[in-house]
Amino acid sequence: MTTRQLGGGIEVGPIGLGCMGMTHAYDASLRDEAESVRVIHRALDLGATLIDTADVYGPFTNEELVGRALAGRRDRAVLATKCGYRSNPDGPGLVKQADPAYVRASIDASLQRLGVDHVDLYQLHRVDPAVPLEDTWGAFAEVVAAGKARAVGLSEATLDEIQRAHAIHPVASVQSELSLWTRDWLADVLPWCRENGVAFLPFSPLGRGFLTGAMGTDRAFEKGDFRAANPRFQPQALTANQAIVDAVRAVAARHGGTPAQIALAWLLAQGPQVVPIPGTKRVERLEENVAAAGLVLSAGDLAELDALPAPVGARY
Repeated sequence: MTTRQLGGGIEVGPIGLGCMGMTHAYDASLRDEAESVRVIHRALDLGATLIDTADVYGPFTNEELVGRALAGRRDRAVLATKCGYRSNPDGPGLVKQADPAYVRASIDASLQRLGVDHVDLYQLHRVDPAVPLEDTWGAFAEVVAAGKARAVGLSEATLDEIQRAHAIHPVASVQSELSLWTRDWLADVLPWCRENGVAFLPFSPLGRGFLTGAMGTDRAFEKGDFRAANPRFQPQALTANQAIVDAVRAVAARHGGTPAQIALAWLLAQGPQVVPIPGTKRVERLEENVAAAGLVLSAGDLAELDALPAPVGARY
C-alpha cells in the first residue's frame, strides 16, 4: 500500500482508523472490546497504521483499550491521541481546557493509559478560548522537546489559529470533520495544509455512518448515541439527505464499489496530504474502508460528487 505523510515526515497508510466509537458516543450495545482489538490488529496488518484516540473518549477507556490492543505491536502503529476536552463537572457534555499545566498533566496520563513512552502525534482537541493559544502551543512544543510526542497537531482549528501555532512550533496535522456532507474546510484550511506540507485528517469521513447508505429514514438511535439529538439525523433531515446518498450510490455502482468507498475515495482525491480516519467496530467494515485507497475516481465522478447539494441540518 502506498503511504502518505504527516508533517515532519511521519509515514502513515492512506487511510487510518478512528477508535472513538469503540467506547464512546455511539450505540453502546454494539461495543465489543475483543472485536475492537481485532479491528486494530487487522488495521495494522492492512497498512492502516494511523491509530487515533483521545483522553476524553470514554473518558479514558478508549486510550486504555488502544493501549491493550497495541501491546507487542507498538512499533507497527503511528499512535495519535489528544487533550483539550474534558467532562463537564457541572452537567452533561464537554468543556474545553488547554492551559499549559493541564497539557503537561494530560500527556503524562495518556502515556500511562496507553502503556507507551511516547505518542507519534499529540493533538489539541479544541482551542481553549480562555487560554492564549500561544501558551497552549508552547506547552505542546515542550511535549515534543521532552520526547513524549514526535509531532503535534490541532483539531477543528481556524486557519488563523493554525498559522499562529505554526509560527511557534511546526503543526504536523489538522484534524477536522470533512466529508461529502461537511465541506467547511475546503476553501482555506485544506489549501494551506497542501501548501505547507501539513496533513489533514478528516474525522467522520462517512458522515457518522450516513454516507455508507445503510441508514434508512426511519432509523432509531439507542440511548447514549449522540446522533439521536443531532440535527442531521432527525427524521425530516434524514429524508431530505437521502438525495446525497442516492447520488453517491450511483457513482459506486459504476465502480463496483460501495458508497462508503466512494466517500473515502473522494476525500483521498482532495490531495496527498489527506488521510481520512473512519471509525468502525467491525473487521469487515475496516477492510471495506481500507480498500477505498485502491479506487480511482474519474474527473467526471469528482465533478458529480463536488456538485452534491449541501445537507439539511447543522453539524451539531
